[in-house]
Amino acid sequence: MSEFTQKSEKRVAALAAYLAGILNREKGRELVEAYGIQTTRFIPADILLAFDRVMEQGPDMDELKMASNKLFNILYKTLCQYPSIEPPANSFIDYLVRDNGGVSLLMEETKPLIKSLNREVTEGIRTALHSRFEALQRFESHYVIKENILFPFIEKKWSHHQCLRLMWSFHDDIRRNIKTALKLLQAKSFDLQAFNRVSGLVWFNIHTIIFREEKVLFPLLLEQADSAELDDMLVQAAGIGFSFTEVEMPALPEKQSRKTHQQIHFKTGQLTVEQTELLLNHLPVDITFVDESDTVAYFSSPKHRIFPRATGIIGRKVQNCHPAESVDVVNRIVDSFRRGEKDEASFRIHMGSQYILIRYYAVRDEQGRFKGTLEVTQEISGIQKMTGDRRLLDWD
Repeated sequence: MSEFTQKSEKRVAALAAYLAGILNREKGRELVEAYGIQTTRFIPADILLAFDRVMEQGPDMDELKMASNKLFNILYKTLCQYPSIEPPANSFIDYLVRDNGGVSLLMEETKPLIKSLNREVTEGIRTALHSRFEALQRFESHYVIKENILFPFIEKKWSHHQCLRLMWSFHDDIRRNIKTALKLLQAKSFDLQAFNRVSGLVWFNIHTIIFREEKVLFPLLLEQADSAELDDMLVQAAGIGFSFTEVEMPALPEKQSRKTHQQIHFKTGQLTVEQTELLLNHLPVDITFVDESDTVAYFSSPKHRIFPRATGIIGRKVQNCHPAESVDVVNRIVDSFRRGEKDEASFRIHMGSQYILIRYYAVRDEQGRFKGTLEVTQEISGIQKMTGDRRLLDWD
C-alpha cells in the first residue's frame, strides 16, 4: 500500500469512526479530539468513502442525517478551502450551480415575508407566502435531475456511492416539508409555531444539500467526468428542465441513426422498430420494464409522462431508483414475483389534482420462468368520473 493510500485510508477510517461514535451516542467533543476531525485536511473523496462504510452497517436514516449534519458543520472550513475545479460555463454542473443560486435567491427574498408573518398574521402575507412556497416547489426538478441522471452516472462510475441514498432522503424531507408548509398556509386555523418549524427545516435542508453538492459531489464529478459525459447528462437534464435557469444546449456530434425500419417478428404479427416504439409511446400509460436481474431495461416516453425518466437509468438497479426508505417494499415485491408467490401489486396516490394508479406485474415466459417486472402507471381521475354507457361517437 502506497503512502498516499495509507494516508487516505487513515482519514476515511477517522471519519467513519466519528460517525459511528455519534450514532452510538458517544460524546461529540471527545470524538472530534480522538479522531482529529478539526485538525485533519479531509478531501471530498474521504467523505464519500466514510459514508459508504457507515451505510453498510444499515444505520437508522434519520439518525445518520443528524450525524452527517454534525460532521459537515465541523468540516465547513476545511471543505470551503478545498481547491476544486471551476465548472465550465454552460456545462451540466454549471447549470446545477445556477439552479442552486436561483433557489437561494428565492429563499432570501422570502425571509422578510416570514418575519412579517411573525409580527402579524394576515391573510395577505399568508397568500404571498403560499405563492413563494409554490415557487419553491419548482426546485423539485433539481432533485429529479439528480436522482434520474446524476445518481445513475455516479453509480456506474464509482464503486462507493451509498452516500447518494442519504442525499435522496434529504430530498424527500424537503419535498415533504414544502407540501406541509403549503397546507399550513391554507389552513383555516393557522398554526404559526408549526409553520416556523417546518419552514426552518426547509431552509436548513436546502442549504445543507447545496453545500454538499458544491463542496463534495460536484468537485469530485469535475475531477472524474469528461466533457462528453457531462454533455450527455446536460442533454438528458434539458428534457426534464432545470428549476431556475434556462439551458443553452452545446453543439453535439450527431449520433448514428437507429435502424428503425427493421422488422420485429411476433407470434401475432410483425412491426418495425419505429412502429413498436410509437405504439408503446402512444399507450395511455407510462411503462417501465425491469429485467430478471433487477436492472432497468426500458421505459416508454409518452407525451405527458407522470413520473420523469431519463436514459441515465437504463442499466441501473431498480433498488437504486427509489429512496432508501422504500427499498424494502421494492425488494418484497420483486422477490415475491421471482418466487412465484405473487403476480401483481398495485398502489394509488394523489398528486395535486391527479389520481395515480401504479401497478406492478410479474413478467413470465411460457414455462412460467420469471423474466422481469413491468411497472404501469396511469392517471385515472377521468376514468373514475365515468358513468353509464357511451355507444356513439361524441366528436360533434
